[in-house]
Amino acid sequence: MRKIVLKAFGKINLTLDVLGKREDGYHELETLFRGIHLYDIVSLERRERGIQLECDDEELSAGPDNLAYKAAELLMRDFPQVTGVTIQLVKRIPVSAGLAGGSTDAAAVLIGVNRLFGLELTKEQLSVYAAAIGSDVPFCLYPLSAVGRGRGELLTEASEGPAMWIVLVKPPFGLSTGEIYEHLENVDIAQRPNLEEVLRGMEEKDLPRIYQNMGNVLEYSAFDLQPRLRDWERDLSVLRPDRVMMTGSGPTLVAYFSDEEGARRLAAQWTQPRWDVLLSRTLSKAEVEDRMIFFEQVESEGA
Repeated sequence: MRKIVLKAFGKINLTLDVLGKREDGYHELETLFRGIHLYDIVSLERRERGIQLECDDEELSAGPDNLAYKAAELLMRDFPQVTGVTIQLVKRIPVSAGLAGGSTDAAAVLIGVNRLFGLELTKEQLSVYAAAIGSDVPFCLYPLSAVGRGRGELLTEASEGPAMWIVLVKPPFGLSTGEIYEHLENVDIAQRPNLEEVLRGMEEKDLPRIYQNMGNVLEYSAFDLQPRLRDWERDLSVLRPDRVMMTGSGPTLVAYFSDEEGARRLAAQWTQPRWDVLLSRTLSKAEVEDRMIFFEQVESEGA
């Protein structure tokens, strides 16, 4: 191939529990990831040498600290046939939102470079590179449904579950992931998610069971540091979703619905200025497997 364009899907956490702090300084997690139909567009094209990263969001770095750049750099280091690549990012996933926007771009680059240069790396081999980039990147290689343990990078495939309509509501500020985790030691956790019951609900396509047992312990830390988030979660609950909770380390709040109509109604009613309000839904297996938008073959010699 000469060029490839991919969808880089975001994620939410249906459950997120922190089991303790590890010797390496990271926290031990147990989380249920779910892919959503909100995506960045990642274009990759061969170049003679080096990495060139372009992004339509001027706030994002286009250098080696960008996870997409790092993904290409890792493969270029180990595979001499990866001579160079131009990466173009069209951002649709809000930045610093707990939706894995940077991680999913990196995963798309790993997939794209693998195909573009014919490396023939397996999903398991790509996962090793993904884990070296970030905790959410391995899930984003195949963002359907999986339990994440360790830092979130140790994955066990889970049932696809029933379709959920969601409204992603992100206030006009970010939160420090490190600060959220560290502050967790200073708050009381009133209720933890019940992962086993959520997984049972996914298998049986039982939405009430899923909603009742979901949860994110990082809410207690985030809401203590930013009390307005608690107020906004209550305000969203008044609009009658099936469930509202924060995803990841925030600050995005997610309102869950079993039907599109209710989700559209809430999205129209939430009119806070400068907020990102995005209507989405959970992904199907077919959508995850059909993430390629476009590819262009390399011209054969003598053509």
